[in-house]
Amino acid sequence: MENLFDLSGKVAIVTGTSRGLGQYFGRALAKAGADLVITSRDPSRLTAFKDEIEGLGRKALPVKLDVLNESDIEGLVRAAMDEYGRIDILVNNAGLNIRHPAVEFTWKEWDTVLDTNLKGAFFVAQAVGKEMIQRKYGRIINIGSCTCVFGMEGIGPYCASRGGILQMSRSLAAEWGRHGITVNVLAPGWFKTAQNKALYDNERWVQYITDRIPLGRPGQPNDLDGTVIFLASDASAYITGQILLVDGGFTTGATKAIL
Repeated sequence: MENLFDLSGKVAIVTGTSRGLGQYFGRALAKAGADLVITSRDPSRLTAFKDEIEGLGRKALPVKLDVLNESDIEGLVRAAMDEYGRIDILVNNAGLNIRHPAVEFTWKEWDTVLDTNLKGAFFVAQAVGKEMIQRKYGRIINIGSCTCVFGMEGIGPYCASRGGILQMSRSLAAEWGRHGITVNVLAPGWFKTAQNKALYDNERWVQYITDRIPLGRPGQPNDLDGTVIFLASDASAYITGQILLVDGGFTTGATKAIL
């Protein structure tokens, strides 16, 4: 039987791979057979990850990418095409967060979060999408979060950007489906990353969150592997414009019963 999850011969761009979830996504795709284009604003931070991917027997091309820089985005696609001659998969992962009460956010902070998480993701998808349209094939995976579907205090711009990612993905899915391109959102729940490390340093907060996750624990890195491979592979060929929440059930709104 054909292995629908096999990514051998595929080329995947994963943005924001100097640390955290971006590396988890890239590692999973490489183990499934894909060659990678990995990115960071500082390419020197990609050296160890490049070596790791090559140790798995796959290729990894490091590219400088600031998603707020149009020439960087153009250079990313050009480098990928020059090296591999194709782009099959995009994991739009680069992003950031700023935490404040709503009344304390500045215009500049709003712009920083929205421009990075939403505007940057759109224009990376646009640039990659142009190549995918030519080949009539593509898998675009935009990384969101649980805040694609619910609000949270202290991160208003971030919530706005993640809600936008979901609607943007639906729009692109509607427009590009005729070209054989699927566009979906992978939305992780509570995973410990450099971006939210301060939260995980608070034991009371960790317990509060854990009590609201039906599976009884925050996410572990490998919990995302199957989902990103699924959305990148032919196993998801008839799925587009959707959000897949990998959150242990957090968004069910569950709380422990008091017996």
